[in-house]
Amino acid sequence: MDIIYTDLIKLMDAEKVKVNEPLSNFSYTKTGGPGDYVVTPTSYEEVHAVYKYALGAGVPVTILGNGSNLIVRDGGIRGIVMILTGLDEIRLEDGGRIVAQSGAAIIETSRFALEHRLTGLEFACGIPGSVGGALYMNAGAYGGEVSDVLKEALVIDGAGELVTMPVEEMDLAYRSSRLAREGFVVLEATFELKVGVYDDIKAKMDDLTFQRESKQPLEYPSCGSVFKRPPGLFAGKLIQDAGLQGQQIGGAQVSTKHAGFIVNVGGATATDYLELIAHVQKTVKEKFGVDLETEVKIIGED
Repeated sequence: MDIIYTDLIKLMDAEKVKVNEPLSNFSYTKTGGPGDYVVTPTSYEEVHAVYKYALGAGVPVTILGNGSNLIVRDGGIRGIVMILTGLDEIRLEDGGRIVAQSGAAIIETSRFALEHRLTGLEFACGIPGSVGGALYMNAGAYGGEVSDVLKEALVIDGAGELVTMPVEEMDLAYRSSRLAREGFVVLEATFELKVGVYDDIKAKMDDLTFQRESKQPLEYPSCGSVFKRPPGLFAGKLIQDAGLQGQQIGGAQVSTKHAGFIVNVGGATATDYLELIAHVQKTVKEKFGVDLETEVKIIGED
């Protein structure tokens, strides 16, 4: 029997360990090749044990949330892929603080804040990612971002140690963070919010939800907004003005509803996505002299 599989099932129940598992099962685009060993821990102890095992055994480990802002190449991912969506608890602490585990949806965290009449997370009511992914990317929308309300996070650092890291040490910037650059594993995040008026919070969330649903192509699988916003410009408008809306390679299409999105209209592969992204970048560069940088995270092997 495979020695890595044998070692992993000593650390967690066998049903939480899959071999050669298609990562299309875990990505919003419904694309991506297989992960050699896909594990789905449900406790911090399991995450820590697998991470330390991987470090000690020299096995590559890749951490994923719910795969909402991700393209996994068709060749898949070697080594261990740890999916953290089983860590999804959200709790209230004193002083207007919410603690959310990394696999919890940031949307659900914003709804939890509403239930407890806490304001500050309204901007996140339409962001489809997990809490861990939101920290990695310093996710934001409609004028708010994670760095505005984050106090600290419990993480596993590059040496495999559990560390409580204050937000000041995370170097959160536009769609980037030290957490992502150094490969830290987020276990939970603490958000510091303010007491507000329930009806006011709900009205704002309802408005932002309406804006999102009316403008974004939620009827198709996608990886969300594909490109970062160029300084002083909007990626979607540049793509639209370049005449690329509706352009399609394989099953991947530049959305006819919002040009900043690439959707899977049926049977798309990761290669379709990547070729269409490259075509968009090349065309926008030729027409406007603007380099579009991807916001979506692209990982795995060709």
